[in-house]
Amino acid sequence: MKHLFIILLVSLVFSCKSEKTEVDIIVTNAMVYTVNATFNKAEAFAIKDGKFVAVGSTQDIKKMYSAKQNIDANGKTITPGLIDAHCHFYNLGLNKQTVDLVGTTSFEEVIQSVIDFQNIKNSKFIIGRGWDQNDWEDKNYPDKKVLDSLYPEVPVALTRIDGHAMLCNQAALDLAGISSKTNAFGGEIESENGKLTGILIDNPMELVEAIFPKPSRQQQIDALIEAQNFCTNYGLTTVSDAGLDQQVIELIDSLQKAGMLDMRIYAMISNKKKNLNYYLKQGKIKTERLNVQSVKVYADGALGSRGAALKAPYSDQHDHFGAMVIDAKVYTDLARRIAKAGYQMNTHAIGDSANHFVLQTYEKTLNGESNRRWRVEHAQVITGHDFDYFKNENIIPSIQPTHATSDMYWAEDRVGEERIKGAYAYKTLLEKSGRVALGTDFPVEQVNPFLTFYAAVARKDVKGFPEAGFQKENGLTREETLKGMTIWAAYANFEEHEKGSIEAGKFADFIILNQNIMEIPEHEIPFTTVNNTYINGVAQ
Repeated sequence: MKHLFIILLVSLVFSCKSEKTEVDIIVTNAMVYTVNATFNKAEAFAIKDGKFVAVGSTQDIKKMYSAKQNIDANGKTITPGLIDAHCHFYNLGLNKQTVDLVGTTSFEEVIQSVIDFQNIKNSKFIIGRGWDQNDWEDKNYPDKKVLDSLYPEVPVALTRIDGHAMLCNQAALDLAGISSKTNAFGGEIESENGKLTGILIDNPMELVEAIFPKPSRQQQIDALIEAQNFCTNYGLTTVSDAGLDQQVIELIDSLQKAGMLDMRIYAMISNKKKNLNYYLKQGKIKTERLNVQSVKVYADGALGSRGAALKAPYSDQHDHFGAMVIDAKVYTDLARRIAKAGYQMNTHAIGDSANHFVLQTYEKTLNGESNRRWRVEHAQVITGHDFDYFKNENIIPSIQPTHATSDMYWAEDRVGEERIKGAYAYKTLLEKSGRVALGTDFPVEQVNPFLTFYAAVARKDVKGFPEAGFQKENGLTREETLKGMTIWAAYANFEEHEKGSIEAGKFADFIILNQNIMEIPEHEIPFTTVNNTYINGVAQ
């Protein structure tokens, strides 16, 4: 009898072990913010074939599953992989190969950076980006005199940080065929006393960009891989690249299929004839890592360069309204064409006049439609009843919280004390729309998504200014912010059923943080770091 009991006990033990389901990875002892519909927390989850198969308590997951790879999170915080809903991923990589002017505090520093770069590179065409005259003591635009003196035969083109103004020397202007007689529709070719200063705003910049040396295929590959490495270090697992050409999209696809590029990319095609003719005819393209079904369009310029289209003049420049960079009829015809093709339209709109026009066009074009999810990129200055357009389920605000904290030092100078109330109004946009997609617009802003999180919640810079927060009534809660960087961003990309939360059946994209971003003191948020980033359950 005793022997029979032992045999039954052993059989029971082996039976229990055999009942466990074998998976690839089990993660336990974590503080998991699932970001599911009820924003539940969990302790553990199991992964099989790159997807979550179960989420729950450590005890339950261990009881139900076994795996060769077991990760003990030791109480660390885990969130879904972060999604940057609006950035320039490819350009981030390319910018690493040019003069970095971000953070320069004077024009003299800009010039020294160019000199240092050229002494090393000896480039035949000097390209740089990142200056911002609003950060200098002299906040006027610089001119080309020093560059003309230093480089009379080498073209130089230095783009402002927002990508909406450029300083060129005479060699670059000559090469691009720009003179005082050049058509400046949708922008400005600045001159003083009949002479070009070298400053171009918005559309005329395209004439210079057209003569930039084209990067080689290897340089493009290096740019994409370098951008990926930079982004995954910050916990980004999906990026929405706001404006790509067919050749770059096809390169991304080939690298992803070859296993060289793990980053998931929502690729907005640039509003160019070749791109439109190909993709709108081709239809949507969707793989597990690439999604092509949207068009990036520009309505106006930027507030910092006074190119944003306003209903009334700029408060700090008499009789200046900014400008639309696209003809009204061309835009409305394009909207109808995009709608007919079943694509999503994502329009850059900064000024209140541009936002009004875009929102009105969206509503008219999508009348009677559903689930179109057309996006207003930036939605930066809204006035009057235009906020109410966002009640339309077809319209989504795609916003970048660090724009508020970067611009807050001078934004009121541009628009005045009344219009500023409707600027960077993220809480109001959320209340009207029900969701907001959050991004950075990098490399205009820093890649670091924890600066995005901090700016959304605290509405302060990293030095804690202003003490009460910039228009704090338009700050978001931490839960709203995390949703905006995960599930709501996924929704804006038509991908909420496959990513954006830690739930069974979704891609196993998640990050392990060094601290609990949902509970730490507000001032500690910017110093959050990522211990590990996983895409499809694979550490990056």
